[in-house]
Formats: sequence, C-alpha cells, structure tokens
Amino acid sequence: MAHLLGIDPGYGRCGWAVINNDFSYIDCGVIETKPNDENRLLFIYTSLSDIIKTYNPVSCGVEKLFFNKNVKTAIPVAQVIGVIKLLLAQHNIPYAEYTPVQIKQSITGYGRSSKDQLASMVKKILKAPAIIQYDDAFDALAIALCHCLALPGYSIIQQNITYNKSGQ
Repeated sequence: MAHLLGIDPGYGRCGWAVINNDFSYIDCGVIETKPNDENRLLFIYTSLSDIIKTYNPVSCGVEKLFFNKNVKTAIPVAQVIGVIKLLLAQHNIPYAEYTPVQIKQSITGYGRSSKDQLASMVKKILKAPAIIQYDDAFDALAIALCHCLALPGYSIIQQNITYNKSGQ
C-alpha cells in the first residue's frame, strides 16, 4: 500500500492528512503558525518536511488557491503553496491541485454539496475518527481522498470510461 498526502494550504493553519491508496485513514493534523512569527513559511516547510519523512508519501493532492476579494490573505496562502511545491519537488513527490468543487464532486458526486455531506462521505469511505479537531485537517483528508480517487484505476469516472469503451 502506498501513502498519499493531502494538503489544505493555509498561512495561519495548514491542514495535512495521510491516507493509504486502499482508502484507509492513517493520520491528519494541522501546522499552526503564530501571527507575529517572522519564520512562518520556514516553520510550515520544516513541519511538512517532517511529515513527509515520517510517512513517505508517493503522491500528493493540494487544494487550489481560491479567493474572492481578499487579496491580503491570498498572497500569504500563495506563498505557502510555493513552499509546498518546492518541498514536493525536493522529495520527488508528484502532486495535483484540486478546486473545492472538484473535491466535493469526486467524493459526493455533487460539486456544491454541503460541508456536512462531504464530512459524512469522507468519514464513511476512510473510516476516519469521529472527531477531527480542525476543519483544516478534515479538508486535507477530503483532498487526499479526492487525489486517491483521481489516480488511474481508482476513479469512478475513469472506471466508467473504461467500462463503456470495452462494450461490457
């Protein structure tokens, strides 16, 4: 079995999760930084590096940056995504980015599903603990699951395409 990493990028709180490619829960958590810390990006880098060394993931899903009007928060999150991409490249870990709509679509079948619907499906599929302290960690679990479903051989959509092409 191969470990897959999911990351919900954040400057104040960066969520992470590790699952197996057989859809089993391994671990999840958050990396919290303090607003007055000048080395927030370094702390995120070092913490994620430790997670990668501990779990040795073969692939990673990252939530794609989305913002409406608040450019002030988008810039630090974009910096975190840069740190994540650098770290993944240094460890030769391939990654894919997913929008919130893609994540919900892949897990619930509906891109505009509620947080509760998403949570229910993630918990059922991964048999995740009933209580996960932070939404960011839970979001990272959903990202990891979405990434697993997008891998060749796992995607319901991919299986249907293969099935329809073979005429069975």
